[in-house]
Order: sequence, then structure tokens, then C-alpha cells
Amino acid sequence: MNDHDRPLAPRGVKAAEMMHDHLVAAGIQPELVLCSSSRRTRETLAGVAPSGEVLVEPALYDASVGTILARLHELPDTTSSVMVIGHQPEMQALTLQLDGSARHADDDSPRAEVERKFPTGALATIEFDGPWRELAPGTATLTAFVRPKALRNGAVR
Repeated sequence: MNDHDRPLAPRGVKAAEMMHDHLVAAGIQPELVLCSSSRRTRETLAGVAPSGEVLVEPALYDASVGTILARLHELPDTTSSVMVIGHQPEMQALTLQLDGSARHADDDSPRAEVERKFPTGALATIEFDGPWRELAPGTATLTAFVRPKALRNGAVR
């Protein structure tokens, strides 16, 4: 089976379901969801079931950080929030590039957590105030990072 058609592993299915519950509990409602066309990202999308308009985009499969950022630049300024369901290691790299917050060696900040590991099904929340076309490295703030394991262990409320 080729990579694009590979299904979501059982662990990923459970992670998506937990993330759905987290989105509901936290009131996270993206206006737009951009999802890679791979089978596993579409299965993640189905499990997370976020609100908002959904666009499944083949260009997001195997996309570089630059390609994802270029796609975000195309968003209308009237779009208030977007969720991207994509692939590793690009999602981790994009998150770290966009975040302009400082990191200290021993901190437990969202940035430090992302630097350590960005597992399947994790959710990074990045805030940016400005037109989408101006989104660039260091111009946003990583405000939260939620791992499925933390949800399973009750570490996130």
C-alpha cells in the first residue's frame, strides 16, 4: 500500500476521538479546516470532526513548510481561524517557525513541548494578529499544545 492510502492506526483513531472531545470541551471552533488528502488525515478529520468549512487539499499531502505557509497566505483576511490537518515533520517545523516566543532551557512552555515531540493527533494553537499574507516566521505565538497522551492521562482540562 502506498503512503497516501495508508489508514490511520488504531492509536490514531483513539487520538482523534479524544481530540474531538477536547475541542468540544474547550470550545475550539475553527472557521476553516484545511486537510491533506491522505487517507489517514481524512480519517483524523472524521474523528476530530471540527466545526467549520472543510477543504481537503491534495497539495497539502507531502507539502513543505513553505507550501503550507503559502497556502495560509491565500486565505481571505475575513477568515478568523483555520485548522490544518497535515503531516510530520512539517507540522512541527511550521509550528516552531511561526512561533516567536522565547524558550528557556528548563521550561514547560508549549514551545518546549513541541520541540520535544509532536506526536500523531497533537494540537498546536497558534495566535496571529494580522492579514494572512503577513504570516511569517516569528510573527505568531504558540499559546497551547495538547497531546493525546495528556488527554488520556487527564493532564489537560
